[in-house]
Amino acid sequence: MKRQLLATALAALVSISPAIAETLKMSHVRPQDTTIDLELKAFAANLSEATGGNLEVKIFAASALGDYTTVQERISVGAIDMATQPAATAADRRMQISSFPYLAGNWDQARAIYGPGGVVRDTMAGLYAKQDITMLAAYPVYFGGIALNVDNPNPGSVEPNGIKVRVPGIKSFQLTGEALGYIPSPIPFSEAFTAVQTGVVDGVIGSGAEGYYASFRDVTKTYIPANTHFEVWYMIISNESLAALSEADRAALIAGAEAFEATRWQVAEADQARNEQRLADELGTKVAKLTEAELAAMAEMGRSKIWPAVLEDVGVEWGQAILDQVAAAAK
Repeated sequence: MKRQLLATALAALVSISPAIAETLKMSHVRPQDTTIDLELKAFAANLSEATGGNLEVKIFAASALGDYTTVQERISVGAIDMATQPAATAADRRMQISSFPYLAGNWDQARAIYGPGGVVRDTMAGLYAKQDITMLAAYPVYFGGIALNVDNPNPGSVEPNGIKVRVPGIKSFQLTGEALGYIPSPIPFSEAFTAVQTGVVDGVIGSGAEGYYASFRDVTKTYIPANTHFEVWYMIISNESLAALSEADRAALIAGAEAFEATRWQVAEADQARNEQRLADELGTKVAKLTEAELAAMAEMGRSKIWPAVLEDVGVEWGQAILDQVAAAAK
């Protein structure tokens, strides 16, 4: 009798106890209260509401869980749940296809290439899958540019200018610097600000107006919107973490990620313009005005000098097949 009463009491207790929420850790590379931080917090709040509090996402800003390369590696083995960040090419050099210079010429072309159903987006999803990672969404950020702590009297020129710039340790960015007339110096992101501040380099290639405003605002005297590449980040999750979710929570996460991406495509172009204006208005940065002819010359120089070399790095046959599909989609 006592055992029956105890069992009944325990069953009643379980029935009235709230379910324990599943919490996923999400990393990103920008400081708190930047655009991506606020958008991810909104994504997390919407997901919590959609699941009745069963699924929570805890946001870790400013690479608090590690450099994005390390984070991708840890997601691959299930040590970190999620991230929204650039693709780390150290795991697979073919991921350079995402940041190929001058792949898209405008926002319509970018959406056709990187948006839902786009060839680069689908290719990246496949490459992530080989690392036991699921790509949930693409996050368009901006067209890249050049931030300098010095003046460049000929910002639209591709002739050698003697200006030394930090570039990521990715071959395509190093070659971009050279093609546009700069002296590239591969430096880790964590050391880049200090390198510019102390004069080790004169500026940075590899980001765009939003990134320079967020992380290099005190050392950006000149900004050149050269459209060097289209920056897109990816919302990714460990396959292990995804599989551990209930079917309902997994469906809510996937739907939330799709809505997150759709919203971003609607505002990204205006966000880029807003950040370029912030550099000028708030910091007094000189924002260069490039002509269509200058941009076209930069793009042609980039494609002719950079694409063949990067194709050798990622595999000529594999990469060229993707570039052919990109060309068809961009028409």
